[in-house]
Amino acid sequence: MELNFRLEKNGENLVIAVAQDWQTNEVLMVAFMNRQAVEETLKTKKAHYYSTSRGKQWLKGESSGNIQTVKEIYVDCDADAIILKVDQKGAACHEGYRSCFFRQLDIDKEIDLDNITDNEIKVISERLFDPKEMYG
Repeated sequence: MELNFRLEKNGENLVIAVAQDWQTNEVLMVAFMNRQAVEETLKTKKAHYYSTSRGKQWLKGESSGNIQTVKEIYVDCDADAIILKVDQKGAACHEGYRSCFFRQLDIDKEIDLDNITDNEIKVISERLFDPKEMYG
């Protein structure tokens, strides 16, 4: 078996990577990894990803200090997605929350996906840092 880097973005072949707390199973973030990011993650036991917006590989926490130490890696049946079970230091989300999934949709309301309002979505987590102070 080999990883199936079938998603292509900006000339890079990628797999989907889900980072999950290794003890609580809380989903922390979803990102992409190219072959180099997977190799660096395996070598260092620190999560590396590929940023499709910046067009480069990055070590999670390289600027914030919010490092993800990888404890386990799982591969799905198609080998095109992986789960990283991580020990998360600080916030996983670049917006300052522990998890990128800090908002919840009210599924009992009719929602216009092109114009979600504040009464249809709510912040359910505490912000751990101000991203303007962290990243400028």
